[in-house]
Amino acid sequence: MRPAALVVLLLPFMSQGTQAAANYSAHKTNIDGIDVLQLEDASRHMRVSIAPSIGNMAYEISVNGKNALWFPFHSPADLKAEPVFCAIPFLAPWANRIDGDAFWANGRRYLLNPDLGNLRRDAHQKPIHGILNFSSAWQPVSLGADERSAWATSRVDLAAHPEMMAQFPFAQTITMTYRLGGGQVEVETTIENHSDEPLPVAIGYHPYFQLHDAPRDQWKVHLAARQHLVLNNLLLPTGETRPMDFPDPYPLDAGHQLDDVFTDLVRGNDGFARFWVEGKKERIMVVYGPHYQVAVAYAPPGRDFICFEPMAAITNAFNLAHEGTYKDLQSVPVGGTWRESFWIVPSGF
Repeated sequence: MRPAALVVLLLPFMSQGTQAAANYSAHKTNIDGIDVLQLEDASRHMRVSIAPSIGNMAYEISVNGKNALWFPFHSPADLKAEPVFCAIPFLAPWANRIDGDAFWANGRRYLLNPDLGNLRRDAHQKPIHGILNFSSAWQPVSLGADERSAWATSRVDLAAHPEMMAQFPFAQTITMTYRLGGGQVEVETTIENHSDEPLPVAIGYHPYFQLHDAPRDQWKVHLAARQHLVLNNLLLPTGETRPMDFPDPYPLDAGHQLDDVFTDLVRGNDGFARFWVEGKKERIMVVYGPHYQVAVAYAPPGRDFICFEPMAAITNAFNLAHEGTYKDLQSVPVGGTWRESFWIVPSGF
C-alpha cells in the first residue's frame, strides 16, 4: 500500500475563499504581500504553507505549532528579499552539481549560458541545483479539500520561458502537488515531455528539517541505503561505490556530520525507502517513492538542521551517463509522463 494516494484532483483554482471537508481545509491568503496557499488538518493541528511565487516552496509544516521545516525567517517575504536555501527547495532540471558549463543528453552536448543570470553555482563555481529554486513562474491550478486530505497544485511550463529553454532546451511541463492527509505530507511531481526526443530526468528536492525537543548533538539518524558513493574534492562522484559503512542509527554528536550520496536504497515490501531523524520523542521520517533512486543526506556541523534529499539520479548524472559510468539515468519518452512522490511524516511533535 502506498503511504498516500497519488490521485491529483484538479479543480478550478480559487482566487479567494476556502474549501473544507470534515477536518481538512485549503485556502489562499496573503502574508506580507506574498500569496500563500495553506492546507490544514484540524484534528491533528497540522498546517502546510506554500509560496507558489517563490519556487512553489512549502516553507511550513506545522504540527501543534512547531515547524518541522527549518525556515530561518519571519515570513515568506523575508525569503523573497533574501533567497537562501531552506524549507523545501525544488531542484530542476538537474539536482546537485554538473562538472562544467555543459551537459550531455541524447548524444549531444549542450552549453549553459551564465550570462542569463539564472544559474546557481557552488563554492567551486560548478552549476548546481538547476534554475527553478526560487522561480516566480509557477502558476497555481488547484486548491481543495475532501474528507481524506487537502491539496494544492501548481505548474510551470518551461517552453513559455525562453531563459529556461536556453539553459535546458527540452519542452516540458512540471506539476507539483502538496497533499496533507493522514498526518503526513505528500509531495508529488509530474513531468510531461513535450519535446521531440527523450527527456532525461535528474530532478530532486532539498528539504531542511528540524527537531525541537533535543539539541542537534542528540539527534539520531537512520540512513536506509546499502551503497555510499565516493566523491572527489569537488563533491562529484568518482564512479566508485562502497558498502554502507555508517552505524545505524548514526549519531549527530560532536565530530559527526553528513554531506553524502547514497544508492541501492533499502526498501520495504511496499517498494518504499524510509529515512528518519529523531530526538527525544520527535521524529521526522522521509519516505522515498520507487523512482527516487538516490538519497543525499546533509547535516553540516554547527547547524540545527538535517536534509534528506530525494533524488531521481546521482550528482552529475547527465555527463556520467554519457561517459557510461552511470547506467541508471531515467528518461521520459516523447509524449510521456514521469511521476513520483515522497512523503514527510512527523511524529511526537
